[in-house]
Amino acid sequence: MLREFQEFISKGNVMDLAVGVIIGAAFGKIVDSLVNDIIMPIVGAIFGGLDFNNYFFGLSSAVNATSLADAKKQGAVFAYGSFITVVLNFLILAFIIFLMVKAVNNLRRRLEAEKPAAPAAPPPADVALLTEIRDLLAKR
Repeated sequence: MLREFQEFISKGNVMDLAVGVIIGAAFGKIVDSLVNDIIMPIVGAIFGGLDFNNYFFGLSSAVNATSLADAKKQGAVFAYGSFITVVLNFLILAFIIFLMVKAVNNLRRRLEAEKPAAPAAPPPADVALLTEIRDLLAKR
């Protein structure tokens, strides 16, 4: 069982997937910071200077706090501002991944277009022999 596990781990696809997950997690943090620290403050300033993360309404009468963290301590809240922030994170991340995939596809197409065409394979021996006989008969 240990040997099978070692074979599984040593395959290239598993290692590529692991690297992709790690880089994706780090990239997700960058996008999260971009949205939370740069984009959402600008959007908040446009919509009245409020922090989008603090857009919520309480689901019980006991919730009367003005910040989301305090409201969650008081009871259940519907935090739609946080949801909007997460959706914006996703859209930005999806757009960036789309641009990366598009760039890779364009590069592949360009490389295939530049690749010289493979030389035509020589005809099979019987076809070459028949062609030679035909040419000799045509000369007579």
